[in-house]
Amino acid sequence: MIASSNPLRVLPKTISAENIPDVLIHEIIDGIPLYRKGYRDVLAKTKTVEDIMGCSSLQFFIIDYILGILYPSIDRQKYIIATNEAGLHLDKRNNLSGDIMIFDKDVLTIDKIDTHYSKVHPKVSIEIDLDVELETFTENGYITIKTQKLLGFGTDKVIWFLTKPKSVMIATKDGEWQTFSWDHDIEILDGITCNVGKYLKDKGSEFA
Repeated sequence: MIASSNPLRVLPKTISAENIPDVLIHEIIDGIPLYRKGYRDVLAKTKTVEDIMGCSSLQFFIIDYILGILYPSIDRQKYIIATNEAGLHLDKRNNLSGDIMIFDKDVLTIDKIDTHYSKVHPKVSIEIDLDVELETFTENGYITIKTQKLLGFGTDKVIWFLTKPKSVMIATKDGEWQTFSWDHDIEILDGITCNVGKYLKDKGSEFA
């Protein structure tokens, strides 16, 4: 379920959006800035910007696992793997970021690689949890609208790994969206699979 098409941002009465630094904006959807988790602590000066910039150790553990599968298996002549909050510029009202994105080199050609967000779509986008404060959208609403934006931009597949429900959601342009337990083999692309739940169990993680 998507939140209202004209939601109001919830900010402290003493703080206007104009006074929030751009560095605290994680994404922009339909012209609405979505702020990084913990941004209020920065505004209250109980944390620094650097304190809230990174992901959790569980998130980067999962990202490391997936990248460890992708790098030796993927056709590096055909694909580019982007990490580190890779940015996408969909249009003047929409900027998104992603944990792992896989680009087709026939789409992201060398002349399209510059110092700005990518203006072309990834083939696959992989997300591990949410990195925004849920003030404008519900969790499901945010996941839904971001996934729709990515698919509408041209992405073939969007994969969400969610650590609290221990689930994975897969959405494709031409198929039904599916959500199930993350201890299943998940195809990323071209027959390359991962199983986050099994990996965490094998490593003895309490979050498996």
